[in-house]
Amino acid sequence: MADFGAGELDAFRAEVREWLEANYPAELRDPAAQTDPEAVWGGRAFEGSSDPQSVWMRRAAAQGWTAPGWPKDYGGGGLTPAQARVLDQEMSAGRYRPPLASFGVWMLGPVLLEYATEAQKREHLPKIINGNFRWCQGYSEPGAGSDLASLATRCEDKGDHWLINGQKVWTSYANKADWCFCLVRTDTTKKHEGISFVLIDMTTPGVETRPIKLISGESPFCETFFTDVKIPKDNLIGKVNGGWEIAKRLLQYERQNISGGFGGGGGAGGAAGDLGQIAKTYVGADDHGRVDDQDLRMRITKNKMDFQTLYMTIQRTAAEARASNGPSAATSIIKYAAASLAQERSELMVESMGSRGLGWEGEGFSPAELIATHGWLRSKGNSIEGGTSEVNINVVSKRVLGLPDPK
Repeated sequence: MADFGAGELDAFRAEVREWLEANYPAELRDPAAQTDPEAVWGGRAFEGSSDPQSVWMRRAAAQGWTAPGWPKDYGGGGLTPAQARVLDQEMSAGRYRPPLASFGVWMLGPVLLEYATEAQKREHLPKIINGNFRWCQGYSEPGAGSDLASLATRCEDKGDHWLINGQKVWTSYANKADWCFCLVRTDTTKKHEGISFVLIDMTTPGVETRPIKLISGESPFCETFFTDVKIPKDNLIGKVNGGWEIAKRLLQYERQNISGGFGGGGGAGGAAGDLGQIAKTYVGADDHGRVDDQDLRMRITKNKMDFQTLYMTIQRTAAEARASNGPSAATSIIKYAAASLAQERSELMVESMGSRGLGWEGEGFSPAELIATHGWLRSKGNSIEGGTSEVNINVVSKRVLGLPDPK
């Protein structure tokens, strides 16, 4: 599909702006009135909800704007890359909340478009776009983290169904998810070539989740157990024993989206506010209105410049991905850099606040101070989730730089 000309894009921008102003719930414009600071994740729990965030999700989904670049045939927006950029720009300029946060949109949907049958696309893509189900990712296992291909969760062919037994770990929000896209072993005689990619309804008998509490006090990750779990044969995506190719492709999308989240600051205490302004509040400002600590000021400025560079790189690689029909191994560069910069920012946030940045709970600390503390602790996982920094460096060395394996 060819992109519109400048005049047509201007007209489209005006349409987008008008639609957003008319359809964004008034309640969401007042931060104090928002019931939840996070975007809606969708799923059965939100079905029929009159909460303004759910209303916003349904209105945007009806436009296909929860997945603006996906084909209209499956409920997507069918927008060209240029139109999608306009929508993104207008959403940012108007401070509109993302209508849907979804592993289905960020990771599963793109690989379904590439690997699923037509029947599977029509079954699952509209439900992802509409936020009908919340998805989680079943990849890592207790004995298969960085060496993911060592996974042992068994999936046996029982004729009219698949039977799954095993365990996953670090399954983000599994206790809140409706469905799971999962890697399983369908051939025990081969490593990479014995893995398949399946979809599992989390209400199926034999599925159990146990939240894992992190040092930040949050429990976004879970252990997930599968005991004699039966799933339909149609829940296999791609070929039997062909799941490793899909797994690698999905990881590229995951790293791309994780990096974008770090850039926004939410994963590293960024929700506490602008780092420079916070430093001025706690450290003080000099006669020129700058942070009154030259060394700290330089490090904060460098971190901001590095993040801006990262953001521009993300934008460029996203454009390249659209042109080449998918992300490349360059997502590992972005994921590594984003994790490092997010951890650096959280350290600077706590350093700027001093002892006020070490609060855990209670009225003695402001919300921003508590966010900074918990964000700092949460950031320790940035270099692990979505592929460890060490794994991503290896991907860059082999697939981007073409370096040989060490001997």
